[in-house]
Amino acid sequence: MSSLTPDETILGLLAAEARHGYQLLECFRDPAQLGEVWNLSTSQLYAVLKRLERQGDVIGCQIESDNAPPRTEYTLTPQGRIRLERWLNEVNPSSSIRRVRVEFLSRLFIARLLNIPTIPIVVRQKRVCLQQAAALREQRERAQPGIHFLAVDLVVTQLDAVLLWIERCELVPKDWVED
Repeated sequence: MSSLTPDETILGLLAAEARHGYQLLECFRDPAQLGEVWNLSTSQLYAVLKRLERQGDVIGCQIESDNAPPRTEYTLTPQGRIRLERWLNEVNPSSSIRRVRVEFLSRLFIARLLNIPTIPIVVRQKRVCLQQAAALREQRERAQPGIHFLAVDLVVTQLDAVLLWIERCELVPKDWVED
């Protein structure tokens, strides 16, 4: 499994509009946007932008201003758009609790920002979580008492809570998750 990075989330923000680093950072700090989802420092953001630019997913262009120093404004490339679309339409997203909390919420936020229906994203996430919970329940039934049983039981319990929450993502609030 790949490491958890904000790459695709940044691509989504840039798909909505070209932005410079400070504007992107504000999206990651604002609790009404991604502030409750990501904890991203300025240096982390700029390292990701440089990597995305090296990979050909974004292009940075210097913008001059009369009342401020020049800033690099980033735009999405066609390659970056393809990568973003693959991420938004991931058939088998991770059922890891951490990834659900970060990637799934980021997918919902970006889809909503781009006026893309979120219900398919919710349905795919629910499906993989249900599959993982079922597999772990079987594993728990075969487990001997001890730490292995407790560890598996913890993840099953967490997934059950996530599944209840995902059901709420399907239902409310309607102004956030559309059909």
